[in-house]
Amino acid sequence: MEGKRILHLQCHFGQDTISLARHGALPTGVDFAENAIEKAKKLNDLLGTNAKFVHSDIYSLPENLDEKFDVVFTSYGVIGWLPDMKKWADIINHFLKPGGEFIMVEFHPVVWMFSYDFKQIEFSYMDSAPIIEELEGTYTDRNAQIIEQSVCWNHGLSAVLDSLIKSGLAISDFKEYNYSPYDCFNNTIITEDGNYKIKGLEDMIPMIYSVKANKMT
Repeated sequence: MEGKRILHLQCHFGQDTISLARHGALPTGVDFAENAIEKAKKLNDLLGTNAKFVHSDIYSLPENLDEKFDVVFTSYGVIGWLPDMKKWADIINHFLKPGGEFIMVEFHPVVWMFSYDFKQIEFSYMDSAPIIEELEGTYTDRNAQIIEQSVCWNHGLSAVLDSLIKSGLAISDFKEYNYSPYDCFNNTIITEDGNYKIKGLEDMIPMIYSVKANKMT
């Protein structure tokens, strides 16, 4: 990681981007939320790290950033906010140097099929129309007095992987895992190793997956 130029897509307020900088990387974090990017810049200045932050939505990023990277990275709860996986994969390919690597870890689309209490199947696994909901609270505080409309998309694994392949990337590694490292779902239990599973569905469903892919030319 030392000296690697890393593009962190959908970085929110930059905690992981800054962590990459503290490990010796030269990271650039990108997010469409202006307030989040301003917070990321303040954290970066406070900690004295060398992360760079760009305010842009992913699809418009080539208009706002003219660099190539050794690694493009994205993680946890990001692609559900994007409607078009083909455009997303093309952006990744655009910013990778030849020989560069894409690294992704994301919540599994099977998780998003369930109702919020994980008692029944409520949503489609496959790509479909946007899911529009009115939600109370946030994923960090379920009791927060916030009510807002949410618009998201569920992307099946084939949509994600095929988009990466069709963009010109070669997938080198793909894995599925039956736990979440974050307690961000309802009806969870904590495991002995400090991860989280859905009560009653332990070891029965995948909860996250990871992908590595390379740009060959």
